[in-house]
Amino acid sequence: MRPGTAQRLLFLLPLLGLLWLLSFQAIAAGKTPQPVIALIIDDMGNQAVWGEAVLELPGAVTYAFLPHTPHASRLAEQAHLKGKEVMLHLPMQSHEGNPLGPGALTLHMTEQAFKRTLDEDLKAIPYVKGLNNHMGSLLTRHPGAMAWLMQGLQARPELFFIDSRTTLATVAQLMANEYQIPSASRDVFLDNDRSPAAIERQFDQLIKRAQRKGYAIGIGHPYPETAKVLKQKLAALQAHGITLIPASEMVEYQRNRSQWPASSSPSPKVAKNSKL
Repeated sequence: MRPGTAQRLLFLLPLLGLLWLLSFQAIAAGKTPQPVIALIIDDMGNQAVWGEAVLELPGAVTYAFLPHTPHASRLAEQAHLKGKEVMLHLPMQSHEGNPLGPGALTLHMTEQAFKRTLDEDLKAIPYVKGLNNHMGSLLTRHPGAMAWLMQGLQARPELFFIDSRTTLATVAQLMANEYQIPSASRDVFLDNDRSPAAIERQFDQLIKRAQRKGYAIGIGHPYPETAKVLKQKLAALQAHGITLIPASEMVEYQRNRSQWPASSSPSPKVAKNSKL
């Protein structure tokens, strides 16, 4: 080693370390886009007038349709023509025994009947990109039933699953992860209380959740009150620095984000209000 080389190296090492740190911070900053939300409107298909009205909401709203309902196929066609994303809102048995409607999955089904019903439900909704559970506070807590669901989805790798989280005991997303099904979970229900003031509060909670952790998923219903509030709130999203994205993009966003360096954001918590 030439005379003075060691001294030069000792001088350069701190400088190189500083340059590396600045480069890393710049890369990390580039991977932190503005917060995003996905907004899913459930229970589409039973009400024609309400369904048509809520399809007029601006932006990348996603619509989840109940299978074999009177207006599901037609409204799903309309949603697709408007550039909206379409999902299956899959009925699942609830703990309270609530009426589920056609196409429901229950604990008493054989595996063959369970998977056949799932396939028929998916075929009933045109342009379906993914699915979430309708009710399901009983079924989603059973690993065996959720394993059958995810096995059925493995035959359709283009689909994603969103856990509506109608019970704290749900294992639906856990099983989706085990079977490598693209998935995410609901953060906030918007309209368990249909009063406009309550819906506004829940939407504000959705925005706060997104600002805190970088993303959030809200679920609402095609109620006139919900449509009115959302029309106003969605128009003001940019003022909050929030971007609305389809549910499929949210699933991909969360999957990519999970591969980034650990964030200082707090872990998501399950919203206290839930649907059955």
